[in-house]
Amino acid sequence: MAHEVSINLHTKVVAHKDLEIEIKTISDKKTTKLGTLLISKGNLEWLPAGCSVNKKQMTWTKFAELMEINGKSSKAKQ
Repeated sequence: MAHEVSINLHTKVVAHKDLEIEIKTISDKKTTKLGTLLISKGNLEWLPAGCSVNKKQMTWTKFAELMEINGKSSKAKQ
């Protein structure tokens, strides 16, 4: 299953406006929106598709912990 990721860049530096990343899944010529990831200086927010008011929030520290515990390891390019 492939994913389509599109970014709405308001600025190069995340300051007063969130960076918006729309995530869609593509399977058998059907595209389904999973949700929108909002990135700010203070935290990450997930806005599920079809939901305009109930966001899920996570701090950067909690995100780092979550990735350390659940993230798949791979070699970084140098």
